[in-house]
Amino acid sequence: MATELCYTLVCPDDATETPSLQEFQKAFEKGSDETRIDTMKKLLVIMLNGDPMEKLLLHVIRFVLPSKNKQLKKLLQFYWEICPKTKPDGKLKDEFILVCNALMNDLQHPNEYIRGSTLRFLCKIKEAELLEPLVPSVRACLEHRHSYVRKNAVFAIGSIYKSFDLLFPDAPEVVESFLLAEADMTCRRNAFVVLCNIDHELAVQYLLQVIDSVTSFDELLQLAVVELIRTDSKTSSANKAEYIRCLSELLTAASHSVKYEAASILLYLTSSFAAVKAAASCYIELIVKESDNNVKLIVLDRLDEIRSKHEGVLEDLVLDILQVLSSPDIDVRRKALNIVLEMVSSRNVQDVVLFLKKELAKTQDDAYEKSNEYRQLLIQSIHTCAIKFSEVAANVVHVLMEFLGDSSNPAAVDVVSFVREVVEKFPALRESILEKLLDTISDMKSGKVFRGALWIIGEYCENVKEIDEAWGQIRKGLGEVPLLASEQKLLDAAEADEEEGNKESTIPSGGAAPRRILADD
Repeated sequence: MATELCYTLVCPDDATETPSLQEFQKAFEKGSDETRIDTMKKLLVIMLNGDPMEKLLLHVIRFVLPSKNKQLKKLLQFYWEICPKTKPDGKLKDEFILVCNALMNDLQHPNEYIRGSTLRFLCKIKEAELLEPLVPSVRACLEHRHSYVRKNAVFAIGSIYKSFDLLFPDAPEVVESFLLAEADMTCRRNAFVVLCNIDHELAVQYLLQVIDSVTSFDELLQLAVVELIRTDSKTSSANKAEYIRCLSELLTAASHSVKYEAASILLYLTSSFAAVKAAASCYIELIVKESDNNVKLIVLDRLDEIRSKHEGVLEDLVLDILQVLSSPDIDVRRKALNIVLEMVSSRNVQDVVLFLKKELAKTQDDAYEKSNEYRQLLIQSIHTCAIKFSEVAANVVHVLMEFLGDSSNPAAVDVVSFVREVVEKFPALRESILEKLLDTISDMKSGKVFRGALWIIGEYCENVKEIDEAWGQIRKGLGEVPLLASEQKLLDAAEADEEEGNKESTIPSGGAAPRRILADD
């Protein structure tokens, strides 16, 4: 255990000089509240950088402690937190009797925010002699009419009990009674968290009493319940059935955080088919409804873990996972498609391919975000399905060949690669594929796609009719020969058309063309 204070380094303001001890004392004695606020801030920076400034303790107690200024009170709490409170022999300094009286007055202050702030401050105090006189006032704050005071009072009780249980020996029972009687959800959540920390068994006992009404709790209290179930399940399986039922009900909670945590703990507790499927459905719903792409990716990772650990359980949810493709983020789409491709089977491949074909049709709309990249991803996915399951190859190959003339080079290259594999693997489809390929060869825009198409034509055109048709299409694509002369001819024709258009635009609408005046020889 550390025997010395640990200080935080705070960069001082270089624009001002550090005041001397006498200047600090003078500012506290004769300054206004605004001056004292600035002086306290400077003092706190110096103390956090390692200088305890113990000689200023009495001046702070005499001139700052009596102030009713709210900002000064807050700065004082920071000061009490970091200043040395004990003598060299470990006993509390005598001056802190005055501080204790001031804290007691703040705990009885009519302003609820001063009470609440003081209670929060007490959670950071670790001196028993300072806390002992304050325990009755802290206990009384549990009955205050404002929830802000009560929710901080229960935290203060938990902190005091954990540090010095003899100062508050009945704290668990007091917190439990408060929990049973309290109506405010934030206060109940704080009390429940405190009870979990100071008396785990009593917290479990309380949870079992109210487990049927957990779905009516607010988000924070539900998260605290899920956390208790997680910790208790590691050490005991006595209440496993009740916990599984509770978590299953929380899968339909309104909060996304509660759903995610409940699904995670449910998978930890059981591997039954129904529970795994329910948790997976919950994850899918979260991915579809959550707007944060980082959250979507995290939940997709969890879904992939379920898929790898529970083979076949998620097969019926493939189409639900495909709904994730409605997300505009390409990384989310890619991860979702990777999961789906691992789950495709002969039972669902037709439905998957049909869905992917519909998505592929949407990418032809230029308004569709990142359509080229998404199109390539869909083509690769359909390619994988068709090669793995031959029964769908005939249904998709002609659809994909529509994209051979795509302006996106990677997508068209993927299509020609797919066509090459299909032609090789499925001889029955060769004739129709070659016919379609010859029809679209004039639309191709990429040299790489041309090379792939020509290789397929040269390799698989086997009879005279196919060869003649192939040669005719290739010859048509080449244009007039010689190529250089034909290109020059087309270029000259284009220039002539442009010049003719310029002449027509310079002629006035109402008369003859103006005379051209040439330079003298």
